[in-house]
Amino acid sequence: MVYDLSLSTRNLSDVLKQEAGKTAMELIHIFLISEAKNHLRLKEKTVFEIAYELGFENSSYLQDYSKKLTGMKRTEFRNLLMN
Repeated sequence: MVYDLSLSTRNLSDVLKQEAGKTAMELIHIFLISEAKNHLRLKEKTVFEIAYELGFENSSYLQDYSKKLTGMKRTEFRNLLMN
């Protein structure tokens, strides 16, 4: 199902920033990291497989995004989720 919000990308981002305090891209990144965490907790897939499924070029990009959002280094993020 497709919805027409009659908003430009810029207007949507502005509305989200005003209402949620974050831009559309920030919310997408938060969602992607949350999905990655959920997949890693299940321990059914590798970081590489998860990164690929979520649209990252490789797993290091996923880990770089996680560092931006969580402030954790790659190894800290991975160890936290793998334990």
